[in-house]
Formats: sequence, C-alpha cells, structure tokens
Amino acid sequence: MASQFHDMDLFGIIGIGRFGQALVMELLKNGKNVIALDNNAQKLESIKKYVNQVYLIDQMRHDALAEAGIGACGTVIVCIGKDIENNLLATLNAKELGVPRVISKASSADHGRLLEKLGAEVVIPEEDMGKRLAQSLCRTNTLEWLPLCEDFSIIETEVFSALDGKKVIDLNLRKNYGINIIAIVDSGKANGTIGPDTILKKGQNLVISGTNKNLAAFQKINTEN
Repeated sequence: MASQFHDMDLFGIIGIGRFGQALVMELLKNGKNVIALDNNAQKLESIKKYVNQVYLIDQMRHDALAEAGIGACGTVIVCIGKDIENNLLATLNAKELGVPRVISKASSADHGRLLEKLGAEVVIPEEDMGKRLAQSLCRTNTLEWLPLCEDFSIIETEVFSALDGKKVIDLNLRKNYGINIIAIVDSGKANGTIGPDTILKKGQNLVISGTNKNLAAFQKINTEN
C-alpha cells in the first residue's frame, strides 16, 4: 500500500556509486534527510557515519523498499547504472509506493522509454549533458554528470595543471565561481572531508556542485594551461 504521507525533505538514494554518494553528501549539507540503499555493503560503509538510515538490499523488491521507508520520501533518485533489472524494479516499486517524484538514471534511450512508462523522470547523462550543459562544458573532460534540477548539477572532473598544487582556501571556489567541492577522488577512493588547507593534485578528480553556468565557467579555467 502506498504511503499516505510524504516528507518532501526526505530523499531516497538507491545505488551508492560515486554520484549516489555525492548526492547523499550534498543533500545532507543542505539540511535534507536521506535514506540510502545499495546491494553492496562496502559502498554503504563509506556513508554510514553520515547517514542513519542505511539499508543493504540484494533485490529492489516492493517489500524491501517499503520496509526501508522509501514510501515516505518526497523524492527518490535511482542511481543504479548497469543493473537494468534492479534499476527498473527500484523505479517501479518506488512509484507503486506512491513516491511523488522518482528520478531514474537510464543507460540508453530504450531504457529511458521504459522508465518513462513507469512514470519516472529520466536522466540519460550522455544525452542530457549535450542538451543542458552547453557545448563549452561538453568539450571539457567531465567524467560524469547528474542534474539535480533544470539548472543545477553535480559533475566529476579531473584536476588539471591550472589547479595542481593549489590550496582550497586560496582558490575560494564558492566566492569566485559559485561552486562547492563535495569530494576529492584519488586512486579510486572518494574523500568528503575537505579542509581549507587541502591541496589539489593533478590526476585527482573533483566532485563539484553548482549551477550549469558556474560549472561551465570553472571548467574553462580548470582546463587552461
């Protein structure tokens, strides 16, 4: 049975990969509450100290999602990528639980059409990047991208020579570019504990959030020699 009450400040994040983790951290930073689900215990371990409601679920079954409290969420974001079956199951069951807004990541246009038939908002990163972030952003080395709304996104991008050796405090990215660093990925490991004296190094990846316009402006500076 669908939940009769939806907390619009409660977000369900299903699939805790890099962007699932980045979503969790950004939502928490903005005072939102989060329920996090994944079928990988190691991925969930990385956010346990930040999130109280963490659930290890093998299959995205209706009863499992209901027990985790997904039906009470105002928004659910399905970040599962390659596992199309669980992606579709999570989307279907979130909708059947009555979640007002379900956003799902699609791996192809055909996959996206199936998600749309289930009533989800669809994100196809490869297509939406070209449509929403504009050509200047698309030409840069953006590794991954996830829109949170029409003009606000999270991206993962490389640290290039222009930022190599710079301290976070000296860059003052929030003031100068209107963006926030959510995490630094180094050798495949994400670190969300970033202080003013943190030094950026070429070869690392930055997970950052901001308006599409500000992200594009930062990317232009980042890639300059």
